[in-house]
Amino acid sequence: MREAIRKTVEALDRVTAEQGRNDAPACPQPDRQEIVKVIHELQALLFPMAFRRECPDMADETLLSRALYRLRDQMVAALRFRNGLEGKPENAADEICGLFAERLPEVKRLLLLDVEALYEGDPAASCREEVMVTYPGFRAISIYRIAHELYVLRVPLIPRIMTEYAHEKTGIDIHPGATVGEFFFIDHGTGIVIGETTVIGNHVKLYQGVTLGAKSFELDENGNPVKNIKRHPNIGNHVVIYANATILGGDTVIGDNCVIGGNTWLTRSVAAGSVVTYREEGKC
Repeated sequence: MREAIRKTVEALDRVTAEQGRNDAPACPQPDRQEIVKVIHELQALLFPMAFRRECPDMADETLLSRALYRLRDQMVAALRFRNGLEGKPENAADEICGLFAERLPEVKRLLLLDVEALYEGDPAASCREEVMVTYPGFRAISIYRIAHELYVLRVPLIPRIMTEYAHEKTGIDIHPGATVGEFFFIDHGTGIVIGETTVIGNHVKLYQGVTLGAKSFELDENGNPVKNIKRHPNIGNHVVIYANATILGGDTVIGDNCVIGGNTWLTRSVAAGSVVTYREEGKC
């Protein structure tokens, strides 16, 4: 058995991914559990009435300090994981954490508007606190808005770890690179997918199963997908997209005040004020 283990380990070492690094053991990836703790601490800081603190009497300054120092440690790991052993990521992590902290009041402002949209838009919501405590849409949005700020600050890995945690817990997949306006409403939410280059305006409502995705990827001369291009649609203001609608393509624009019916499939733009519904082929 011992010899078999030795040979297997040697064989695994010989199998390397293309563009792989040989310093990976010295630069481990960020700790997912620690990043989840950062999420919980920041949620408890922003909305103490909805998210429990580890110590109920903990002061806001102490809670923020814990979250930022924990985030800084994971940011250093993420920068090392991306860049290898070169440079001093501690300095960059300190600067980014400071900039991120300055954005938290704006994150809270946006989330309060999202709560308002959910409360006003769902007759089943008895109070705003119910929205914050029980609605998976709000939980996913709260994590997305935190992760988006880190994405804008060009933090590697951590924003995706955050939103994939939200995806795991709520079934709602929002890429941290997506741009989402004010008063964002997600009802039920299971199966929603929002791609990286999606732009969503203000007062937009999405229902379960909606996909804002990409069409077939453009390929380079080597047959690899072209990255860093606009791949996902733009959604205007005051748009409602009902369950299981699919809207694809970076050149697809849904104008203001549109209603997109359930089960529709769109790869073209829609003029402002339009109502689009699914009609089975061959039937009127």
